[in-house]
Amino acid sequence: MMIKYALFARFEAKPGKEAEVEAFLLKGLEMANQESTTPIWFALKIAEHTYGVFDAFPDEADRQAHLDGPIAKALMGVANDLFTGPPQIGRIDVLGMKNVLG
Repeated sequence: MMIKYALFARFEAKPGKEAEVEAFLLKGLEMANQESTTPIWFALKIAEHTYGVFDAFPDEADRQAHLDGPIAKALMGVANDLFTGPPQIGRIDVLGMKNVLG
């Protein structure tokens, strides 16, 4: 499977909400494991209050399905409570990828 499309979401936790953000991301992982169209999904802690999600897809339809799916809806549903502002979500084109695991 060739991975060509990705998303990167970045968000800042409100002070004191870091543990809740991390718990939310673990629930996100459970949800990602249920999505057959999302083969790659990472939850990231970038800095003390900065978090992100990187996920990648073989085609644009799968990427769009993910954007329209339950994880994105859940992310937007907790944004006002957990984040200092709305998540910044960027569409990324994957130029190359190494995978020795699969």
